[in-house]
Amino acid sequence: MTDLGPDYFTKPVGEVDPEIAQLLRDETRRQETTLEMIASENFVPQAVMDCQGSTLTNKYAEGLPGKRYYGGCEFVDEVETLAI
Repeated sequence: MTDLGPDYFTKPVGEVDPEIAQLLRDETRRQETTLEMIASENFVPQAVMDCQGSTLTNKYAEGLPGKRYYGGCEFVDEVETLAI
């Protein structure tokens, strides 16, 4: 079992799981050096990947802005409203 010490949630993936970190680097290199002919696979800006890897990932926000099933969605609502 992985040691869940006090800094577990702040460590980068390379320290938590070096094998996964290497596979992520390998996939990045593959995408940078090949031409993928599948229309549904796109390159997204770094800013989009930053948002997908943000604390918003921790939040389940079912429903529409202002009409969520769960509480604590005020910031998700603001982000989603900006995107509409």
